[in-house]
Amino acid sequence: MSDVIIGSILSALSTGLGAIPILFLQKTITHRWRDILLAFTAGIMMTAAMLGLIPESLKYGGLVEVCIGIFLGVLVLTSLERAIPHIDLEHTKSGIKFDEKALLIVAAITLHNIPEGLSVGVSYASSVSENETGNLIAFAIGLQNAPEGFLVALFLINQSIKKGKAFLIATATGAVEIVASLLGFYLTNYVEFLVPYGLAFAAGAMLFIIYKELIPESHGDGNEQFATYSFITGILCMVILINSF
Repeated sequence: MSDVIIGSILSALSTGLGAIPILFLQKTITHRWRDILLAFTAGIMMTAAMLGLIPESLKYGGLVEVCIGIFLGVLVLTSLERAIPHIDLEHTKSGIKFDEKALLIVAAITLHNIPEGLSVGVSYASSVSENETGNLIAFAIGLQNAPEGFLVALFLINQSIKKGKAFLIATATGAVEIVASLLGFYLTNYVEFLVPYGLAFAAGAMLFIIYKELIPESHGDGNEQFATYSFITGILCMVILINSF
C-alpha cells in the first residue's frame, strides 16, 4: 500500500516539477521545442503501454480482456473529448473569454490525468509479489507529466497569469492522479478479475492520447522531423528503463 501511495504522489508531483522552469523563463520556448517535448512524451507513453501495460494485461487475462479493456479506454477518452473539447495549447481562438479558456484547458488536462493515475494504481495492484510494473508505469507517467506541466504553465503565462499562480495550477492538474491511482489500486486489488481489464483500459486511454493529441500537435507546424526523432528517443529511453528494472 505504501508503494502505491509513494509512486502515485511522485508521479503526480512530476507535473509541478516540470513546471518549475517556467518560474525562471524569461522568454517563451520556440514552437519547435514545444513539439519536441510533446513527441518525447508520446514516445514514453507508447512504450509504457505496449511493453508495460498490455503484456501485464495478457499475463493476468487474455486477448478478450485486452481487447475489451483497450476499447473501453478509448471510448471513455472519446467521451471526455466530446464533453470538454480539446484546446490547442498554441492555437486557441481569441474569441473565448480568458477565464473560460483557462478553465477549459486546465479541466481538459486534469481529466486526461485520470486514466494515467488509474494506470499507476492498477499496475501496483497487478504486481502481486514485487512492484516492478507499478514502479515502471509510475516512472513513465512521471516522465511524461513533466513536459505536460511545463506546457500547461506556459499556456497559462501566455494568458497573462502570473508565473507563481501558473506553476501552482499546473501542479494541481496532476494531483487528481493520486486519487485515481488509489481508486485503481483498491478496485483491482479487491476485485481481482478486473486487473487485466484495468491494465488494458489504461493502455487504451494512453494510446488514444498519443494518437489523437500528442502526435498531431507535434507534427502540425513544420517540425515533423525533429518530433519524429524525439518520439523515437522517448521510446528508446523507456526501453532502456524497462530493461533496467
